[in-house]
Amino acid sequence: MASERIIADAIMSPVLRDFRSYKLISQNRTPKTVDEYVCDLRIFFKFIIANRGDLPVLGEEFENISLAGVNAEFIDSVQTTEIYDYQLYMRNERGNSARSLARKMSAIKSFYKYATVAVRICKNNPAKDIEGAFIRNSSPKFLTLDESAHLLDTVNGDTKCCTRLRDYAIILLFLNTGLRLSELVMINIEDFDREMTRINVIGKGRKERVVYINPACRNAIVDYLEERRDTPCVERGRHPLFLSTRGKRISNNAVQKRVEKYLTDAGFEYKKLSTHKLRHTAATLMYREGGVDVRVLQEILGHEQLNTTQIYTHVVNEDIERATMQNPLSRYRPKPKE
Repeated sequence: MASERIIADAIMSPVLRDFRSYKLISQNRTPKTVDEYVCDLRIFFKFIIANRGDLPVLGEEFENISLAGVNAEFIDSVQTTEIYDYQLYMRNERGNSARSLARKMSAIKSFYKYATVAVRICKNNPAKDIEGAFIRNSSPKFLTLDESAHLLDTVNGDTKCCTRLRDYAIILLFLNTGLRLSELVMINIEDFDREMTRINVIGKGRKERVVYINPACRNAIVDYLEERRDTPCVERGRHPLFLSTRGKRISNNAVQKRVEKYLTDAGFEYKKLSTHKLRHTAATLMYREGGVDVRVLQEILGHEQLNTTQIYTHVVNEDIERATMQNPLSRYRPKPKE
């Protein structure tokens, strides 16, 4: 329903409708990403209309503001100061975090670049010189090598569980390949090569990449497939790798719940980890323990920008700092002069 409301609002404004089509078709962005952009722009333009008309900026009256008047002339009239007002509004009135504000600014910047460069329906770009919201870079949460092994032992030891082999293969894949949750659940058996040494994966932005799997993962997958040989798959046309107990492709939510269960069983609930943190674990272990070059790691993880991958180098920098502080001379003080 929320998505339908977003699309309905976009259709009310031909400019937003065309922008949505441009992102989907010309830039090949995923519908989910594009709809998030449209939703952010919908709130932004409603705020501008409400602010100019001295209307409420929250509540039902705000939600019912029409975007029919958001045309080329209107978007060309938006001033930089109004964007700053919008940032304050989203932070103070709607309680948006810095990360949420950064995404909203990305939507506005993308829209105005489209309007002034791609289709040239306006000359004014009020977002050009506005910097995105500051996001504090924090080191990713992850499991150590020993903790990862303990998690796998916990899953493997759950012999009373009817989905043990499936769950073990899933968690092993996360920890060895750094796959995203959405990528893992969409794997089909036909995506493997004949020797089952690599998988063709569709990542963010519908970009395809090859993910190599090691013998441990391959053996776990083979064991799981052998066990589910007689389980009928109800999905037509494709052959999902991981099935639910009902024979359907396993859902994102189901995988998250299984991972959370085993993290709790292993005693790691205090770490507040998730499937995405298992991806962090894989990346950190490859960089930290395996000595994988950061640019190779970028390809493995399917990151478009290198700076996204470089967060994993911060972990090593912390190790360097810790090692430096453990030097026996780290607490040395010169003797006072007589």
